[in-house]
Amino acid sequence: MKKTAVMIIDMINDFNFAEGDMLLEHTKKIVPNIKKLREYADKNDMPVIFVNDHYETWETDYKTIAKTCLTDKNKDIIEQGTPAKKDYFIMKPQMSGFFRTPLCSLLEELGINHIIMAGIAGNICILFTANDAHMRGYTLHVPGNCVASNTDRHNEEALKLMKAVFNASIDPI
Repeated sequence: MKKTAVMIIDMINDFNFAEGDMLLEHTKKIVPNIKKLREYADKNDMPVIFVNDHYETWETDYKTIAKTCLTDKNKDIIEQGTPAKKDYFIMKPQMSGFFRTPLCSLLEELGINHIIMAGIAGNICILFTANDAHMRGYTLHVPGNCVASNTDRHNEEALKLMKAVFNASIDPI
């Protein structure tokens, strides 16, 4: 039987990098879908795990990271992309949520064998985290309408790769 967790990646984001403005615009489009995904998780008693870059703060407290990243242009995204009190938060130092983090231990403790993955960027951090999840034997659902990349082409290519190589479902929620 599948025991599922929802993983939301890098939604606390400053978008202050090359092509950040492009990613910001694509991210705005997926925010309502991620909100629906969170509601679905809550309704079905699924744990929600936020995995996020530290943005040079090296803080494990999402509030500090959010405060560091917050601007007028990303305020709505950060407000939707922060954990509720019952959610989990893991700070990641690299592109994969598994690299040098306690994510694997948390998933094992929760008895998770299936992950629904959402967030940004589909062609980088989602792709690397999905790869590492697949390598550890987790089944994956990466809803195409809950993932954004710098360009539509990069997003579509990443989703196709995850479907073909990791056998991930990319059906929208």
